[in-house]
Amino acid sequence: MRGVDYYELLGVGRNASEAEIKSAYRSLAKVMHPDAGGSSGTFRMLQEAYDTLRDPSRRRDYDRGWSFTRPGARPSSPTRPPRSGRTGRLRNFGEDPDFVPPKPVVDLGGIPWWHLVDVAQRVRYVPAAGPGHAPALAAVCGWFFLLLPVVFIDFTPLALGVWLLLVAAAAAAAFRLTRRYLAAVRADRAFTSDHDTGVVHGTVDDRPCEHLTADLLSQYLTRLPGVRIFHGLAWPGSVFADVDHAVLCGRRLVLIESKSWLPGHYEAEDDGTVWRNGHPFRGGGMRMPRSLALYRKMLPWLDIRTALLIYPSRAGEVTTEEPADAVVPPMTPAQFVEEIGDWLAEDPATVDREALRLLLAHVVPIVRHGSPVGEASAGQ
Repeated sequence: MRGVDYYELLGVGRNASEAEIKSAYRSLAKVMHPDAGGSSGTFRMLQEAYDTLRDPSRRRDYDRGWSFTRPGARPSSPTRPPRSGRTGRLRNFGEDPDFVPPKPVVDLGGIPWWHLVDVAQRVRYVPAAGPGHAPALAAVCGWFFLLLPVVFIDFTPLALGVWLLLVAAAAAAAFRLTRRYLAAVRADRAFTSDHDTGVVHGTVDDRPCEHLTADLLSQYLTRLPGVRIFHGLAWPGSVFADVDHAVLCGRRLVLIESKSWLPGHYEAEDDGTVWRNGHPFRGGGMRMPRSLALYRKMLPWLDIRTALLIYPSRAGEVTTEEPADAVVPPMTPAQFVEEIGDWLAEDPATVDREALRLLLAHVVPIVRHGSPVGEASAGQ
């Protein structure tokens, strides 16, 4: 954030080691986190300072830029706001504190998955707790058809004995399958009452871009019956909301960060470097590469992707590369609905039991007015 000395904010010297920076961040995070009584804006500034100074490349760029913007610096700073030729006053090309990004509107006419998905599909839980209704029904029907020959065939005593053995074996198999099927039905009902109690889990942060993303997920992705949405997930071992949003559907998971950044054209490289209008973007950082690595380790059986949703911080348009093939691709809301929705729609009505349990365990409660707000679930 321009105008804030990250070293001063963390209380370390400009030659501080990575370990000193990490230790200072952890100490301050305990008292500056919103759950401990701090403000969300101050805590985000602390996170931005830590993310910048712990990365050697970003730290060098920051130090180079700060050397021109500190008090007494030479006036030809490359980060100095340009002057207006008409009035001679400094023009602010940064964020507009009074600007509210408009709610995204997605044209669904050109999105194939939206029209092809069967919204009435029954949700299926995996791994399956039993054989399913089809094998059990087939076994019962097979046993029934084995009984028919006694009506039409005059059996000899030996043939009758063999036939009765077959009927008994089929009846035992049908009974076992039916019992397993009923047990699976009871297990699914118990799971839904204990864990899968809604579509949306967690509480949205107070930033406008967070609410816009939450509305986007609820309005469009809940068309997939198996979608489960999470707001505010912690990294393994963390107590903070390190991941803004996540969407689980089948054995696929997408991790999402919401950003309010300057209008312009955004691209990203595989190492997480973000470019704006062909230049390295220094207006904000992200934690998504680390989030991706940690969640892939925690949920190795899932296919996990990321998305960086960008909203304009002042009047103007945000554009991104299409298709988004970077590890952490910047996306517009419309691009997100089209690409991520199509990816999740490959298995639209499946819920992974273990993945859902683990993700629910990492939803971070939000403290408001002195009392914890736990998981907020709402069916869509």
